[in-house]
Order: sequence, then C-alpha cells, then structure tokens
Amino acid sequence: MSNTFSGGDYDLNLNNNATAVFIDLLILAVSDLVRAPWDFRFAALLTLQDQNIMGRGMVGFDLEDIDWGATPRERARNKEFVLRTVGLALSRHRWEELRYEPARAPGYLRDFHSMVQAFEPPDRPGTATDFPGPHEAAMASCVQHRVLNALPHWDACIFCTQ
Repeated sequence: MSNTFSGGDYDLNLNNNATAVFIDLLILAVSDLVRAPWDFRFAALLTLQDQNIMGRGMVGFDLEDIDWGATPRERARNKEFVLRTVGLALSRHRWEELRYEPARAPGYLRDFHSMVQAFEPPDRPGTATDFPGPHEAAMASCVQHRVLNALPHWDACIFCTQ
C-alpha cells in the first residue's frame, strides 16, 4: 500500500516505511519551528499521519485541502512556513535522534519541497474536514521526545507509538 501527499499537479506516493520516515523528519522539524497558531494546526496535521494509530496505507493529504489563510499575506506566510519546515528537515535537523538512518529521505523531502513551492494556495478556506481547526492544534509536547503530539486525538507522540 502507499500513501499519497498531493499538491496541484504533483503527487508524492510513498510506501508505508517511506511515509513513516518522511513524517518522522517533518515532525522533528515542525516541532522546533512552530510559533503562530496556524503553525500548530499544520503540526497537528502532520501528527495525524501516524500510521501506527491511523493504519498503514491510510494517511496522506492534499495541499488543496489545507486552510492556508484568508488573505494573500496569510497564505504566503503559511506556505513559507511549510517550506522552512521541509528545509529544516532536509538539513538533517535532529536526525541523530532517530534509531535508523533515513537514507532515501532527502529525495522525498526534496520532492515535497518542490510540490509545495509550485503549489498556489487557493484564496478560499480548505475543504477537508481533516485539516485541524484552531481547537485541534498540536499544542502539547512529548517530554521524552521533545516533539508535538496529536492531543486531543490521542495521548502519545509519533515516536512513542513506534
């Protein structure tokens, strides 16, 4: 099974193991960059990609479904945040904390970065009900792993469930 992350004319199809690596690296990066309320909502979207809870082959999202913001300035700022998150992950940020070497991960991250870079956020709210709302933002942190977790959906972080 594969998981699909889409945006515009691009799809990133990853097998289950590649998806786990991809999300692990993005969680490490996003947890250290979040500042604004929208950032915590995007972090929550990433935490919801935990296949150990959601099921293998059952995760993924479309950039089209994200609520990027109401104004051009908000949309540009939020897109830049996602690009910074991917860029930080590409810089091998906190990779030494993993129990494995993510050898193929740079390719997945570069592909996703290119997808987000080419994507033009729509000037309307996202259409997916699975993009976390403000009350579902990932505000809690796992003390052991120092990453955001998916409260209120479940109590554990993505590393605790592995």
